[in-house]
Amino acid sequence: MTGASKNTVVKLLVELGTVCTQYMDDNMKNLPCQRIQVDEIWQFVGAKAKNVRPHHFEDGGYAGDVWTWTAIDADTKLVPCFMLGARDANAARDFMEDLAPRLSNRIQLTSDGLKVYINAVYTAFGNDIDYAQLVKVYGIDPQGEKRYSPAICTSCEAHTITGRPDHDHINTSYVERQNLSMRMSMRRFTRLTNAFSKKVENHAAAVGLYFMWYNFGRVHQTLKTTPAVKAGIADHVWSVDEVIGLLRAVEPKATRAAKAGISN
Repeated sequence: MTGASKNTVVKLLVELGTVCTQYMDDNMKNLPCQRIQVDEIWQFVGAKAKNVRPHHFEDGGYAGDVWTWTAIDADTKLVPCFMLGARDANAARDFMEDLAPRLSNRIQLTSDGLKVYINAVYTAFGNDIDYAQLVKVYGIDPQGEKRYSPAICTSCEAHTITGRPDHDHINTSYVERQNLSMRMSMRRFTRLTNAFSKKVENHAAAVGLYFMWYNFGRVHQTLKTTPAVKAGIADHVWSVDEVIGLLRAVEPKATRAAKAGISN
């Protein structure tokens, strides 16, 4: 289709994804967000954790689970930061410490019931936050682990952790919808297929490209503009040419995967 080899195209996309991530890292600062929701979405690189074999680590490669930690502003729909890593206390701390300095004021934060968030939020924000967890209660799954999807959610319980969060705004609907958008927009996030990433650098680059276009180029149906324009960090809707132009304007640095301790 392009007249160029597959490897050339992939190399270009990896470079562009890296500089897109760096551009957002450098420019997502002093944000006026007030209500942030956070969540984490699972995918794997090379093979699922249970299927990882020694040959996956040849030449310093990586294989196994990769979680994408995502934050979203409920009002502007901006994604101020994201991170690739494990789903553990260290990754939660790194993610929260990345989010906190980007915000210009006290916020209300909502997460799911993952316990590692509690210490991570306190480490990053101290008591200068209104934080609540939305804990989902699931019914009994008659098929147990045979089902790929989780059991049916029967109710949600709001637990105040820090400060005085407004209970009318304790929810994770926007970030969960963002997770769905990621699976629909990035083929490598599709479940039960062979479209998964084979290299972690390619996976990180695809995520960086996705969030760059989501924040700056894709007009949100409800907002009638992009999240970046709504949040005041851009004055117009970006074109594809402008995104590609970042290859000449931004000095590439290490990918978020390397920062999170996942590297090849």
